[in-house]
Amino acid sequence: MLHSSRRRLALTLLLLVPLLAWDASGLDLPLARLFGTAQGFAWSGQPAFVLLLHKLPRALSTAAVLALAWGVWRPWGFLRALPAADRCQLVLSVVLAMVAVTALKRLSATSCPWDLAEFGGVARYVSHWHWGVYDQGPGHCFPAGHASAGFGFVAGWFVLRRAVPRLAGPWLAAALAFGCVLGLAQQVRGAHYMSHTLWSAWACWVAGLLVEEAVQAWRRAPAMADTKLNGT
Repeated sequence: MLHSSRRRLALTLLLLVPLLAWDASGLDLPLARLFGTAQGFAWSGQPAFVLLLHKLPRALSTAAVLALAWGVWRPWGFLRALPAADRCQLVLSVVLAMVAVTALKRLSATSCPWDLAEFGGVARYVSHWHWGVYDQGPGHCFPAGHASAGFGFVAGWFVLRRAVPRLAGPWLAAALAFGCVLGLAQQVRGAHYMSHTLWSAWACWVAGLLVEEAVQAWRRAPAMADTKLNGT
């Protein structure tokens, strides 16, 4: 079990490499310029685009979380294959992942692309690595909250890989795809930089990992206590 924990931690750290590489590339702003001009971002308020790739996905994500929560008490579909404790962990992981991203946004001084002066706003560009440095904009844009409506489900992979392995892969792929689509949509609208989307995915993964490690530690505790008692 401890060996598995080390492998999960190693994988999590490995996933940091492409994120750090992207940040080092400095491509956030050049990519934003592909969609924005001094007049702003043309797709930021386009009604059909906002409906299909912002409002509707948010509603679907909320409905999915509520369906999983209902499944804790009244299992349906694949949830019938999961013990009650695993069903609880699945919901808790997804919710905490989304909450974690929201909490990080509240602490962030980074503003969105559409807030930059070169795109018609008032802010200047400041990297999210410059902690506590304000850009004269509203801030609270890092990481990508909207993308977490999809990436949040990534956190559920940890419990599914134990309880329903055949479903874990498709679940992870679907969550990543959903999050990426939402992140790219926000990129086009000027609501986020690419780095915001990438860090949102990683934050959701870490949230799922932390819940999994906490649950496994809690499950190991009685066995460790018995071992100590038998050894005395």
